[in-house]
This record gives sequence, structure tokens and C-alpha cells, in this order.
Amino acid sequence: MQTRVTFLGAAQNVTGSSYLLEMNGTRLLVDCGLFQERDLRDRNWQEFPVPPKSLQAVLLTHAHLDHSGLLPKLARDGFEGNIYCTSPTAEIVPIMLLDSAKLQEEDAQTKRRRHEREGRRGPYPEVPLYTTEDAQAVFPLLTPVKYDEPVPLPGGIQAVFRDAGHVLGSAMIQLDAKTNGTRRRLVFTGDLGRWGSPILHDPTLISHADYIFMESTYGDRLHDKQQDVEDILANVIIQTQQAGGNLIIPSFALERSQEILYHLDRLFAQDRIPHLMVFLDSPMASSVTEVFRRHPELFDKEASDFFRRNGSPFDFPNLRLVRSVDESKTLNYIKGTAIIIAGSGMCTGGRIKHHLAYNISRRESTVLFVGYQAVGTLGREMVSGAKVVRILGQKHRVRAKIVQMGGFSAHADRDELIRWLSGFRKPPARLFVMHGEPETAQSFADLVTRTKRWTVSVPQYQDSVVLS
Repeated sequence: MQTRVTFLGAAQNVTGSSYLLEMNGTRLLVDCGLFQERDLRDRNWQEFPVPPKSLQAVLLTHAHLDHSGLLPKLARDGFEGNIYCTSPTAEIVPIMLLDSAKLQEEDAQTKRRRHEREGRRGPYPEVPLYTTEDAQAVFPLLTPVKYDEPVPLPGGIQAVFRDAGHVLGSAMIQLDAKTNGTRRRLVFTGDLGRWGSPILHDPTLISHADYIFMESTYGDRLHDKQQDVEDILANVIIQTQQAGGNLIIPSFALERSQEILYHLDRLFAQDRIPHLMVFLDSPMASSVTEVFRRHPELFDKEASDFFRRNGSPFDFPNLRLVRSVDESKTLNYIKGTAIIIAGSGMCTGGRIKHHLAYNISRRESTVLFVGYQAVGTLGREMVSGAKVVRILGQKHRVRAKIVQMGGFSAHADRDELIRWLSGFRKPPARLFVMHGEPETAQSFADLVTRTKRWTVSVPQYQDSVVLS
């Protein structure tokens, strides 16, 4: 009986993570992510390659939308099985999906009105990809599991979720099964975290696998050193205050926003920056922060010690959690200086677009990017030096200072990816390099081939391989 893997996303791109595994007569899906690159969004509307009802289970690495964002569509189209994930992920996914569904509904309505006004049709359907009701249908299917405890699946397959150190609740998925009389282990990394990152534990090392399916988002570059992050952040804040503008930080609701708050709290406690007002303008990020408060057992020693000495970094006096739309709108009247953290992290939707519209043309303001910006996103346009950008249907001249920091990334860089691979005691039969732009994925594959002499492949979208 053949074991087959089909790459349904994050193959020579960085979003839409999804992999179909057919093994021992069982069909499993590892992740079910949303495509977020502008030129790939039409893939979100395509039919699934197999009937969703034929899937026995979904194994979810973590809650980011590029890994979970198509689950409402999968459930609407017939999937009824369990969605296995860690407990924090099971708490965060409903927050993420409800927000995503709301944005889908609002964007469809906005586009429909704008296209009617302009007398044209856009490139995507003017109906939501999925609705709030579709998102809610996912919640009963979420099945929490614990790190490092075996989960029995159909076909004699056993899954083990290992801590990936990427975001709260993130996991690598290890699958063990006996096929054709041979024991075989597959490991899907999801997104790998970094060593020494604040709050979370380091990624777990795994000693053996026959096949590894590995991310490569930063496989061709190195991040700023962790110890430099607070120095750089402090300098950006001080310079923006001196210029008299606002500091606008597009940020992902999960992990990145909480990490920024952690660093800001440390800088305030040391009086290294002026005690400016900080607005976390994201109901989703505020809700995710509550999940962090409920899971201190997942924090590393440094974070636990800091919390013991100084209290929660999510409660400092000059922090305001902005939930209502009206309160969010009032921030547009602040001319300087405030720190405004809002989603989405790649500026593809959400409240960040409104803050950018009011600040992007102000020379005194700064836009600080603290995460990866995928090709085809508004964020990528800005960090690539665009002089004019389109925000909410209007063109805006870019006069604000644009800064990008690599040290905040929750993804392992090139050397950290190699460090994780060094945990394996012998070469796998094959390493598949995924979740990276084409040049990046190929560069990392070449590095592993050259330095480790492993057999490495860089699959393309919808490639299907039989594991011999």
C-alpha cells in the first residue's frame, strides 16, 4: 500500500500551508491554511482536491491563519472529523477564525459597494470566502491534545505533537506507522521557532525521521541578534518621539503582539524609553493575550522569572486594549507620539490599514515591521521601498520612515534551521523543503545538500510524491 503526500500549499511560497497524507488507507490533512499573497488568493476559492468528507482527521500545527484559515471552508464543504491540536491552539483558533470570517464578510461588502460605485467587477467573487457561521462549525471539531503524548489515528498511525517554539501552542507533528511491514516516521515541522526567544521554550529536537517536511521562511538569511532587539526598538521609539510622529506597528495577533508588549514592559521598567501611551488596537490580539495569561506553564524560565518579579507584561499602566471601532477611530486624531500596535501583520486587512492611511504620508511618523512580509502584500510593498501604495482603495504617498526588524521574527533563521536538523542522528530518506519563497527554499535545500549530503527536494504546488 502506497504512502503519498500531496503539497496543497506553502510549496515555493509562504502561506496556504496544507499537506494531504494518504497512508494505510487513511486520508489526513496536515494544516489547512489560507493563501495570503495577493496573486495566490484565487487558490482559496478552488475546490479541495479530495472530498473533505473523505478525510479522517486534520492535524493542526498552530493557529496562524496561513495554517488554519481554510478550516471553515473545509467544514462547510463536508469535513466532519477531528481537528487535533494542542490546548492553547484549540483556544486561539476560534478567536482567529471568527476575526477572519468577519473580515471576509466586511471585505466582500466593501468591495461590492466600491465596484458598484466604480462600475466594474474585481478579480475575486464579491461574496465572502466563508461566513461567521462557517467558522463556528469548526469549533466542535477541535480536539485538544498534550505535547509528547501519543494520539492514535485510523490506519494504525500514531501522532505525537512536539513543541515547535514558534507561537503559543505551536507544534511539530511526528507520525509513526507500520506500512508494508516497515516502520516509518514522518515529521512535519509546521513553523519552527527560535532559540532564546522570549516567553516560549526552544524548539524540541527530534532524533530520527524517515521523511522530514520542513519550513524555510528565513532559510537564506540571519536575524538580528536577540540581545539587540530591545536596543533597536528603543532607538526607533526615541527617534519617532523626537520627530513628533506616531509609531505604527503592524503585528500578528498571535505571539508577535505579546512579544512586543513583553519588550516594551521591560524597556519601561528600566526607564530606557519615554513612557508613551501604547494602544493594542486589535480585539483579536487582546483575546489571544488572555490565552497567554491562562498558560504560564508554557513560558520559559526567563519569562517566568520576569513575571514573578514584575507582574504580567500585559498589564503595564500605559497600555490600553482597544476593542470598539469607535475607540479605534479616535486614535486617528493622535498626531504624536503614541505607539499603536494593530493587525494584520502583513497589512492585508484589519485596523492597521486605517492607521496607515492616517500616518503613511507623515514624515514624522514611523512604520515598524516586526515580521515576515510575503510577496504580494501591502507590507512587502512598503519594506521594498514603494513610493506610493494603495490603502483602502486610495493611493497614498509614502513619506513615513519605514523600518524592518528581523530580531522579532518567530521563525528560525538559516543557522537555527540547520541547528534543528543537527538533532537527527542519521540522514532521513528525504528532506522536503517547504514554506519559503522559491529562491529561499532552493538556497536552503542547496545548503543542506552541500553541508550534510542529504537527499533534498523542493516541491511545487500540487506536486504529489510516493514515499518509497
